[in-house]
Amino acid sequence: MTVIVQFIREMDETLLDYLAGNLEGIDLEIRSPKGIEEVEAVADRIHEADVIIGWRPSYELLQAATKARVFINPGVGVKRHIEPFRKLNAERDVPLQLLNGHGNAYFTAEHAVAMLHAIYNKIVPYHNSMVSGAWRSTDPGGSFTLRHKTVGLLGYGAINKYVHQFLSGYEVNFAALKRSWEGELENLKQYTPDQLHEFLKAIDVLMVAIPHTSETEGMIGPEEFRLLGKDCVVVNVARGVVIQQEAFFKALKNKVIAGAGIDVWYNYQPTEDENGAKYPADYEFHDLDNVVLSPHRAASPFDNLERWDEQIENLKRIAAGRTDLLNLVNLDLEY
Repeated sequence: MTVIVQFIREMDETLLDYLAGNLEGIDLEIRSPKGIEEVEAVADRIHEADVIIGWRPSYELLQAATKARVFINPGVGVKRHIEPFRKLNAERDVPLQLLNGHGNAYFTAEHAVAMLHAIYNKIVPYHNSMVSGAWRSTDPGGSFTLRHKTVGLLGYGAINKYVHQFLSGYEVNFAALKRSWEGELENLKQYTPDQLHEFLKAIDVLMVAIPHTSETEGMIGPEEFRLLGKDCVVVNVARGVVIQQEAFFKALKNKVIAGAGIDVWYNYQPTEDENGAKYPADYEFHDLDNVVLSPHRAASPFDNLERWDEQIENLKRIAAGRTDLLNLVNLDLEY
């Protein structure tokens, strides 16, 4: 029986060709609406879909998808979907499974490491000094070195596994914190959430790539920054709210920690100030001299087609009737 795969928004023809080429010979029908009229008409045909792929579906659309058994969210981050899916599945005889795409993990890890290097090597202040024409007449301070440091990986999912891989060529040590572990890994000291403070005291760099859940929201606050110490650098590519905003700003401003690379924020619909500028936070992170700021774009390049390979594998498994799908979200754990 042909598996009907429905995108809920118009997708680029290049992507559709990539999917078709990699799914050749698989009994799938991929539907992608073209133009606003077809997008609006998706709701009229959603009951025919076995698999739905898209971002931010309405609850009504999911309710109407009575045949569907799998919803694929191609981007990392499913916190907004947890409660709607819990409610929906309480109403259904057969649950609608939620898959969380990790196709951007490689790129996000690259970006995280780049921000770390930018901070350690004072790339931004030296660049600004050169642009201003201040040839060696200003000194933002010497670079740091990663050598012999302990890199702390807060969360050890797809992103921080790549960070671990990328930085393994350096003479550094690694520590990681996640909910649970199965066996030991070489060159990685392992911690669990009940050991958070012990973990923070043991590291020199904190790479934050942990899922946003009820348990992780606000987990890094004033006491945690104190434990990290004045020489620690923090890079956050998870979600802004994993780190308490006020505490983060004060820790940076008061040099409780050395610096930070920030790609994820607190207000994604900021209002313009009197100068027409928009800042995605309630505090003036942009005025600090020990930060590297990024507008939530660590997941780019968005047009890289390899980010869809995980979804291609899942579609093959679904077509084959398999149930061992990649990155199936546990609604109780929220990731």
